[in-house]
Amino acid sequence: MLGPTATELAARARTDLRLGLPVAVGPLVLAAAETLGAERLAALRALGPLVIALTGRRAATLKARAYDGDIARVRVPEGADLTWLRALADPAFDLRVPMKGPLETLRGGDATAWRTGIALAKAAQVLPAVIGVEAAPPEGLTRLPAMLPDEASAPQGVATARLPMLAGAGRLHVFREGAGGEEHYAVEIGQVDRAAPVLVRLHSACFTGDVLGSLKCDCGPQLHGALDAMGAGSGVLLYLNQEGRGIGLANKMRAYDLQDQGFDTVEANHRLGFEDDERDFRLGAGLLRRMGIGRIRLMTNNPRKIAMMTGQGVEVVERVPLHVGRGPENAGYLDVKRAKSGHLE
Repeated sequence: MLGPTATELAARARTDLRLGLPVAVGPLVLAAAETLGAERLAALRALGPLVIALTGRRAATLKARAYDGDIARVRVPEGADLTWLRALADPAFDLRVPMKGPLETLRGGDATAWRTGIALAKAAQVLPAVIGVEAAPPEGLTRLPAMLPDEASAPQGVATARLPMLAGAGRLHVFREGAGGEEHYAVEIGQVDRAAPVLVRLHSACFTGDVLGSLKCDCGPQLHGALDAMGAGSGVLLYLNQEGRGIGLANKMRAYDLQDQGFDTVEANHRLGFEDDERDFRLGAGLLRRMGIGRIRLMTNNPRKIAMMTGQGVEVVERVPLHVGRGPENAGYLDVKRAKSGHLE
């Protein structure tokens, strides 16, 4: 095969959306509301009547009817400019531009391509809102089918080396997703016996907590608590590049700003248009399989991780709780994770 695969096309489309370039998805020409510039907005408008698609979560904030369930297609008024469009997409405008309606949402017809566009925007870690038009795509655009396959990423091992650490002797394995995707890391500590259940921690990257020592979350203490526990015996820490529960650092900072306005962590994600948690833990199961590990003692408070591992054929023989790092700055955050996201004691 000489042409790009669907996975490679999706990777190219994510880059285009981040750059403010439109892409063709099925019968639509789409662009990300966050990055689209005025000149390309005019070019899109010349193709036909514009629509902006929002997630059902964001539509609920704006009191717009989501006839398509998980998304809402909002008709763009003829004179609407970028400020109006971004005010729909970005909750930072909610107080600055309070009057946005009445919003006319579309019903009927096939919303599959719009749904794919929002999924691509999420994967590109921009705000989950796309502006588009049903039209023949101009030459030169990245073209994708209306529905992309929902396949788990299959990271490939690219490098391994011995790594002495404070937690003990170990090895660092670097994996890379296909089509130039993210890199993820497996830290193997001590002499891991693959014939017995292995102590495993799935840890999502947290620049603010792991590196800066943020007190708004418990990520840093959890990371070091897991390493210490594995250093006392052995284990594997999977460090997955899924910052901010999969929404990226920029959107995580937007959520933090909303938290400072009084919204809790779940409400902030919803107001941005995201779900409570956008991570794909199938990645972790794939890394474990590549390392020849099929039975684990999973260090977690999150029942979703247990369910995902089990669903992907990794046997969780024991849950090992990890409660560290609670303080006055993150007590509310941890309470919300238990009350709304089902985290375990």
